[in-house]
Amino acid sequence: MFGNLGEMANLLKKAKDIQKNMAALKEEMARTEFSASSADQEVVVVVSGDFQIKSVKVAPSIAGNENLGNIIASTTNSALIAAKSAMQSKMQELTGGMNIPGLF
Repeated sequence: MFGNLGEMANLLKKAKDIQKNMAALKEEMARTEFSASSADQEVVVVVSGDFQIKSVKVAPSIAGNENLGNIIASTTNSALIAAKSAMQSKMQELTGGMNIPGLF
């Protein structure tokens, strides 16, 4: 009977540890930057691990390009995918591979 209580206590401790580590991970990811560039390197986008756009650099040579919006959107999405992938990888490490709905 008391063996189950010990297991429950261990689970609660692990949950608290995961919660604490998640807070630290969110802070770390907010400080981490991910960048992507267009194929021709004329657009460079930097985002943070908390999915905020930090900078967009556009080469003057393509400033009038009618596809500039699409190039910026595509490059931004690539940077965000890199940030999301890193977050998912770190979450897997943090939770020991458990898929916990609502965490990310």
